[in-house]
Amino acid sequence: MSSKLLEKPIGSTKKRKRLGRGIGTGHGKTSGKGHKGQNSRKGGGVRPGFEGGQTPLYRRLPKRGFKNADFKVNYNEVNVYLLDMFENNTKIDAAFLKENGFVITRGLGLKILGKGQLKKKLEVYADKFSKGAIEKIEKAGGKAIILNKNEKNKE
Repeated sequence: MSSKLLEKPIGSTKKRKRLGRGIGTGHGKTSGKGHKGQNSRKGGGVRPGFEGGQTPLYRRLPKRGFKNADFKVNYNEVNVYLLDMFENNTKIDAAFLKENGFVITRGLGLKILGKGQLKKKLEVYADKFSKGAIEKIEKAGGKAIILNKNEKNKE
């Protein structure tokens, strides 16, 4: 194989512009930033969306509609194939999963999802289950028990 295949095409790389390196380079003294002013200063410039003091577009446009993000409920999600590693007749809840090395964030509920296969008979306690997860847990002979809000707050 010839070395031509490994060579970069001519013009594919440009030399980096090195600023502030003296008069002869053409990029010395003010380093291409002109004289004085906000943009010549360290940390100078304006934030994205700034329109020179004019009311910016994001404030001129009306805010409309309902945004559900404020009310979104997040869950720790665990798939059933991960539960298959435990012994038969194990009682599984968020605390048990945390003890066994699963990443469980405090304050979030636990949701069991139905990805994968489950062959063990387990008793699973969670705030939510997907339909597929309930089917697979019950098909394996286990129980899917939904915790109500009052039980969750007691823990």
